[in-house]
Amino acid sequence: MFDWNDLRYLLAVARHGSTLAAARALDVNQSTVQRRLTELEERIGRPLVRRHPTGYRLTAFGETLLPHARRVEQAVQGFEEQVAESRRAALGVVRVTCPEPLAARISDSPLLERFRARFPELDIEFVMSDRYLDLSKGEADVALRSGDTDDGVLVGRKIGNSLWAVYASRRYVERHGRPASVEDLGRHALAGFDESMAGHRAAKWLLEVAPGARIVARNDSVLGLLNSVRAGLGIAPLPTALGDAEADLVRVLGPIPELTRIWRVLAHPDVRHAPHVAAFFEFIVDEIETLRPIITG
Repeated sequence: MFDWNDLRYLLAVARHGSTLAAARALDVNQSTVQRRLTELEERIGRPLVRRHPTGYRLTAFGETLLPHARRVEQAVQGFEEQVAESRRAALGVVRVTCPEPLAARISDSPLLERFRARFPELDIEFVMSDRYLDLSKGEADVALRSGDTDDGVLVGRKIGNSLWAVYASRRYVERHGRPASVEDLGRHALAGFDESMAGHRAAKWLLEVAPGARIVARNDSVLGLLNSVRAGLGIAPLPTALGDAEADLVRVLGPIPELTRIWRVLAHPDVRHAPHVAAFFEFIVDEIETLRPIITG
């Protein structure tokens, strides 16, 4: 009667309210959207959309079909994700998400060389992000993640602790001194996160202990925060693994107990025991003693 491609056009028009916006979303011509909708209506034998001055709206019958079309879409997406996961496993690629600074520190260590020697058929591909990628949607196979994990579905184990302290550049300390305590932070220029990172524990902590402080630089990543401190713009909390490694930075406070979190290696249970993911877990567990100073400093 019809195939999945027919429903894609109906769903796109329902979401975007016009055939032009639907065409942009699907990366096709507007005429293609109109033609495929017409063909779908002819196959079904009833109108699915009506044109209005403000765009397209689903008919009452179209509205009754919409939840079913969405379920078909979800099933197809799940099927495609499973096929992609199987293809990656066959090709021997383990996609590991972690913050960019951690990927750099792992790359500078002997860990990758040891992994390749132990599993020569596998490659590691880093998916670097300071935000938590959704493992259930296949955005990555494995996460090296610190902090609180909201998704209780993920499985894994502890590999160390994430420690944070407050740092300043030596130039900043020479010009402005150093805070004597956490309570003194409000009298200093601070570097912080922007709105995209407002939920980060360091952003929440700064807002709590220095609510009226002057923020001189805002960043969308930990690496950006490090660069702001290194440039002498202000002081900021940083992971000790990064701050202690910088010769031009001075640890002025901490570690801060409120910012300590657990580092974990995590995966979704659907792929946890896939051969390529299981191999990565096995390796990380065996190499915890090598990994711990990389993540803690």
